[in-house]
Amino acid sequence: MRLVREEKNAQVHLLATLVVIVAGYGLGLSAVEWALIVLAIVAVWSAEAMNSAIERIADVTSPEQHPMIGAAKDMAAGGVLVVALGALVVGMIVLFSHLLP
Repeated sequence: MRLVREEKNAQVHLLATLVVIVAGYGLGLSAVEWALIVLAIVAVWSAEAMNSAIERIADVTSPEQHPMIGAAKDMAAGGVLVVALGALVVGMIVLFSHLLP
């Protein structure tokens, strides 16, 4: 997958995805818990793909530095951060509920 090969953050997301899937299997998540985890994972991957697409299009349309292009790239990256933080919270709630008494 090009996204994982070319984007460092996607490689981090892949590692996190694998860790969460292994942990989920090990903890015996319910169907509803798996649904929440899968939705969080899909949201992060979708946001990362959109961010990468926006960056590529911006680089082609305006190879030179432009403040509006920079702002658009920053906003797209910020969107990925928001989604990733939300996914982290979902993962912590679901996974930690199995670890804590």
